[in-house]
Amino acid sequence: MQLNANHFLYLLEAARWTLLLSLIAFVGGSVVGLGLALLRVSKIGVLRALASGYIQIIQGTPLLIVLFLSYFGLGIMGYKLVPIVAAGLSLTLYAAAFLGEIWRGCIEAVPRTQWEASDCLGLNRFQQYAYVILPQSVKLAIPPTVGFMVQIVKNTSLASVIGFVELARAGQIVNNSTFEPFTIFTVVAAIYFAMCYPLSLAARALERKANAGR
Repeated sequence: MQLNANHFLYLLEAARWTLLLSLIAFVGGSVVGLGLALLRVSKIGVLRALASGYIQIIQGTPLLIVLFLSYFGLGIMGYKLVPIVAAGLSLTLYAAAFLGEIWRGCIEAVPRTQWEASDCLGLNRFQQYAYVILPQSVKLAIPPTVGFMVQIVKNTSLASVIGFVELARAGQIVNNSTFEPFTIFTVVAAIYFAMCYPLSLAARALERKANAGR
């Protein structure tokens, strides 16, 4: 079968699912990751240990294994998840561990004098984070966070192992019917680039706006 416009439309439709899965992973990972980052800098040792243990376990486990456990493992236990839910859950857990550690480093990079100054102003812990620490941490977090977002987009390709048809899997399906791997995967690579490059541009714009380089 010859390559035609329908094949390209199919790839673009799959790219939409890739973006959706990436968005789910980043939003979910951000919520959980922020909580992990705050636990990692908590004054309570047990909370720090729990957060650290979670991060070490997830970072030390290949994402492919996390996908298998979420889809097949939970299925064996009677909790059968549809592929997009299993993939979203796996990528959320994965993203949370890395974002939590990235943001923990950014929080700890804020000079100690800022903590001391906010203590002198009589701010409580919540006010310290909300008005002093987190605004400064955000500036430091922009480059590594955007870099990890790009990794999330590319790591969605692993979701194909549990039956989720995203861009990379769609490329394989089209190639199986056309037998034109060079053309197909060149197009797939171009679509991935079109999705990831704007993130880099946005990061530079945010850095300039926040004076993150200073």
